[in-house]
Amino acid sequence: MRHRKKGKKLNRNIKQRKALFKSLIKSLILNQEIKTSQAKAKAIKPIIDKLITKAKIGSLANRRQVLAFLSDKKAVNHLFDVIVPQVKKRTSGFTRFIRLANRRGDNTMMVRMELVDKKAEKLAPKAKTPAKKQPVSKTAPAGKIAKPVKQKTKKGFFARKLKQIIPQKRMP
Repeated sequence: MRHRKKGKKLNRNIKQRKALFKSLIKSLILNQEIKTSQAKAKAIKPIIDKLITKAKIGSLANRRQVLAFLSDKKAVNHLFDVIVPQVKKRTSGFTRFIRLANRRGDNTMMVRMELVDKKAEKLAPKAKTPAKKQPVSKTAPAGKIAKPVKQKTKKGFFARKLKQIIPQKRMP
């Protein structure tokens, strides 16, 4: 019987499972979204909810408890300083799943797990780079614009080897 055995094992022993959960949660806290399988996302959802609830209280003891679990000061500081002010009004339901396509190798349902109140990062406008100058041929007169010189492209090693192995058939 399976009484009092909650959680998923994910075909891992306890140390591997704990390390997997810690790394997924750390990535979710720092990046505010991760792409993973649906089973792993469902397994870490209650853990991340408990950590965020502890962080909302904000005491030193709770910060140390979260640090004892994550063991990464950068992630803990990001959780307490950035994420908690965003989710201060929520009591639960801090994460959401967005279903993606099935993974190609094993047909596993992939999801994007993200924080519900994640901060929309503003994209800074890129500085315009000056246009590249066209190479000028030396034979053209000074007043006329010459045709651009064609740049040689480097072919990869494997492309050259492939041409040697499989010769191209010529059509008559």
